Amino acid sequence: MASKKYLLVAALIVLFQTMSLAQTDFGTSWRDSSKIPTRALPQYNEFINNQYPYPTKPRDQWELGIGAGAAVLSNDWTNDVGFGGTITLRKALSHTFSVRPAFSYYSNSGGGIDNNIGLRTDYKNNSMHFGVDLLSSLNTISHYRANPKSNLYFITGVEYFTTKITQSIAGAPFVDYTHPNSSAANNIGVNLGMGLAVKITDGVNIAFELKNTITNNDKLDTYNSPYGNGNDAWWYFGIKLNFNLGSKSKRVQPLWWINPNNFVYSELNKPTHMKLPKTVLPDGDKDGVTDQFDLEPNTPAGAPVDSHGVSKDSDGDGVPDYKDKELLTAQKCFPVNADGIGTCPEPACCKEIRDMVSNMKVSPAAAECNIGGLPSIQFKGNAKLSKDNEAVLASAAAKINANPACKVKVIGYGASSKSAQQLSWERVNAVMKYLVEKQGIAESRLVFNYGQDGDVNTVDLLGTTEDGPNNVPAPHPNLKTKN
Repeated sequence: MASKKYLLVAALIVLFQTMSLAQTDFGTSWRDSSKIPTRALPQYNEFINNQYPYPTKPRDQWELGIGAGAAVLSNDWTNDVGFGGTITLRKALSHTFSVRPAFSYYSNSGGGIDNNIGLRTDYKNNSMHFGVDLLSSLNTISHYRANPKSNLYFITGVEYFTTKITQSIAGAPFVDYTHPNSSAANNIGVNLGMGLAVKITDGVNIAFELKNTITNNDKLDTYNSPYGNGNDAWWYFGIKLNFNLGSKSKRVQPLWWINPNNFVYSELNKPTHMKLPKTVLPDGDKDGVTDQFDLEPNTPAGAPVDSHGVSKDSDGDGVPDYKDKELLTAQKCFPVNADGIGTCPEPACCKEIRDMVSNMKVSPAAAECNIGGLPSIQFKGNAKLSKDNEAVLASAAAKINANPACKVKVIGYGASSKSAQQLSWERVNAVMKYLVEKQGIAESRLVFNYGQDGDVNTVDLLGTTEDGPNNVPAPHPNLKTKN
């Protein structure tokens, strides 16, 4: 007995050491489009471009559970602690709620004095249960930490079960027992319980559950006491190992392991997505010096001022520059008139220079591209555009048409092999062809760019003022894919 206690203590120490190594990061990046369902990509692109305030719900993994424990049939007699086993499959509906189909097997026995016949009666009950539970997670959402390392949840659900009951009266051999009411064969139960799952790694956790199944049958022990009319019920306490199912490259952990407040608090702590307005301090005369430090708060609009908000007087003649028609009057020409012009005669060359300056034309600044973020297009397997992709490109085309100063780079990825380069070319070509033929974008505004390092299933659109080819021959036409 002592050795078993030591073994249990050692197992608990290993478990808690493993728990300390469990992940503490946010579990998912809101920028990672590889974990977004195709149907949700329009919302994802709107969110990335700050056109919609809510991030997209990612794909998450399923959870397979295998467990065993003690099963007790609560009835009118004394009963032994039996065996229970269960297999479950859990899927998140949200960060709080998840649905879990389950198959369970319970084996129970017990007995007592049957007051109807005055003899000792023993029974054995073996039952199979098919149910669906709704799990409500209580500690996923938190304002004071990132992802939980444990999952506390309530269990509610319904089930249908079948039973095989045998009976022994007064020590006789056990024989099959048939319920006197044939309608009792439609055994239905209501499940209530709670559980606690503790994360071991990102893909494995151990859970402890207590569940009560209230049934519509009072003769699961073959006996109906005259002193009470409550139906029989099962109690089950078990330990279960749970394993996450699904590709980590395409799915995040089950949502009950991810705090949905992660994005909100990370943005508040260090904004990377929010568009923050520039701080504006009061400046009544709009001269660039805030009222708090402005020594001349009513400077006329457009008048040049110094760092204290006072109108500049470059030559110190007492006439501010915005009124001075002779900005650099020599002191020997003081005093000056109301226009800041001194008493010295103007040299003949000055008028010529002034006329030349007034006739000079300043070339317009080079056009800039301010188109902002454009979406990414996700492909699956081939180079064919899906309906969702066409909807995303139609939205992008409207933005491209609204920014005529911009050209658009269409960038495909896949530099690892010749077949990847060919597929990258075909996907870029499909996007450009759709924009030109279906959305009326001039081909001269599109820059063909393929075979870069990056996500092979993605084609990015990027605003630019650079020139580049808009028609590139296929690199390996013999490797063309079949759409």
